[in-house]
Amino acid sequence: MTIALTLTPASLEAADGMIEVSVVIATQRRPDPLRRAVASVLAQAGVDFARLELLVVDNDERPSALATLSALAAGAPLPIRFVHEPDPGVANARNAGVEVTAGRSIAFLDDDEEAPPTWLAALVDAQRRFRADAVFAPVRARMSESVGLHRPYFLHFFSRLGPEAAGVIDDYYGCGNSLVRRAALPDPHRPFSPGSNRTGGEDDMLFRTMMHAGARFAWAPEAWVWEDPPPERLSLAYCVRRAFAFGQGVTYYCARGEPADPVGAIGWMAKGVVQAGLFGAAAAVQWLTRSPRLAFTLDRAAKGLGKVLWGGPFAIHFYGHRVAKPAPTEVPAGAGD
Repeated sequence: MTIALTLTPASLEAADGMIEVSVVIATQRRPDPLRRAVASVLAQAGVDFARLELLVVDNDERPSALATLSALAAGAPLPIRFVHEPDPGVANARNAGVEVTAGRSIAFLDDDEEAPPTWLAALVDAQRRFRADAVFAPVRARMSESVGLHRPYFLHFFSRLGPEAAGVIDDYYGCGNSLVRRAALPDPHRPFSPGSNRTGGEDDMLFRTMMHAGARFAWAPEAWVWEDPPPERLSLAYCVRRAFAFGQGVTYYCARGEPADPVGAIGWMAKGVVQAGLFGAAAAVQWLTRSPRLAFTLDRAAKGLGKVLWGGPFAIHFYGHRVAKPAPTEVPAGAGD
């Protein structure tokens, strides 16, 4: 059962009840990154906090993030709401947040991202300037200097690059660090497909549907954020498996998306055969010669193979797994309404 609590005083609610932007952060047992992400939202500049709200969706079986959020809520300049969604899956978590938001627009920040003070104002400005239904912005990876092996590849893999100039774009990016106009969502309450809970790609499915419905997308390079990849993800094995899953996504959403595009799926599979063959052979040579470009080449070969082996027994699951139960966390009396 989903539970929503408001952790800040009622006096912080907008006087006329009008919230312009709801910031949604989904999390699961990552207290330190969550603390950084939330603190960065509370430090935003050039925005009217009376027209904002922050929602943190805890996707743990127990509300383990509540203690972290309660400490940050004291003295917060905007309403903070805690949403507990115990049913695992990133689509479930994001849907639980969207469902209780009050904003005309919804900004998504991942729990491993940290936003500079100008972040939200830049997203909102781009949305207004380009009359965009969704705005996407860069993600800049950062990691400890102790990470040496494959460091250039990891920085590239966990970053999101795009055009140098702001403007309207023809394609879409991922949900982390984006701003979406609620009225443009195909479902304004639960827009993410639960079918993608285990595999991810819920944002690709959503934005693809919006694109085919005529949504207007924009890019805002000045609205960048930092991303701190968890140490357990800084391995070539993890990234290559993830690249394979990315490759699966483009074919899968053509074959199974709304609307379906079987011809497009066949085209992606054909490209995947060529890509896997060419870059697979190049990776073999680079492995023999100990080339520093090996990780980049393996990435492209894995994406090509994923385009071909995109379903059934080859599905890669990254999301939706339950974790070990933590000690019960009690909800303090009077914490919410």
